[in-house]
Amino acid sequence: EVSRTIVLKKEGILEPYCSPNAAEVPDIYKDPNCYWTGFGARARVIIYNTELVDKGDAPTSIMDLRDPKWRGKICMANPLFGSTGSHVASLFAYWGDEKAMQYLNDLKENDIGIVESNGMVRDLVVSGEFYIGLTDTDDANDALVENKPIAMVFPDQGDGEMGTLVFPNSVMLIKNGPNPENGKKLIDYLLSKKVEKALSYSKAMQIPLKPGVEHPENVPDIGKLKNIPVTQEEIYNKLKVSQRFVQELFIR
Repeated sequence: EVSRTIVLKKEGILEPYCSPNAAEVPDIYKDPNCYWTGFGARARVIIYNTELVDKGDAPTSIMDLRDPKWRGKICMANPLFGSTGSHVASLFAYWGDEKAMQYLNDLKENDIGIVESNGMVRDLVVSGEFYIGLTDTDDANDALVENKPIAMVFPDQGDGEMGTLVFPNSVMLIKNGPNPENGKKLIDYLLSKKVEKALSYSKAMQIPLKPGVEHPENVPDIGKLKNIPVTQEEIYNKLKVSQRFVQELFIR
């Protein structure tokens, strides 16, 4: 989670390194001062059980999850942690606190299930205990490659919609490390197109950030995937307020 990488930056643990292989990474996926660089992204997606939900009825926006017809049939991972926590913080950054809080209250009112992890979201939707879930592309793809009865939707991709959270891996150089030159070589390697291609063909189906990287058909082009227009710094800045709110709303 890049928002956690930023914690290391704020604590003075990182040293800037501008890898030559970072040049083609879009600005939104790297630190402007070279403290971290993203590669191989995942995205937040909606999954649904294809034996329980018709394709034409399936949600295409996270706003659809408020529909009373899905009451008690939707789940997501604990929003205090991981990508779910970052997703919630991104909504606070995009909408502002009041609208984000109202949205989460609506999910609570619709009896959304809070489960241990994104992997558990996938498993509970596969089993039919829940019809629909919010999870990550890598967890969803684990079920898809095994021909489980689920489908995956990149939400909020239409005209006028906000997009979904796209979040990369991040690599950074530790300040005063014992082997800084080897550290830089590792960063250069991880930011290579070769690595992004390999990650896209893995079960994690990670999305290359650089243009022109070969990838399988089920992996979207980063330029065609609408990302919620907030920076990783903006997400980081909303973590405390969003976590405080979801702790009170869902976890107490």
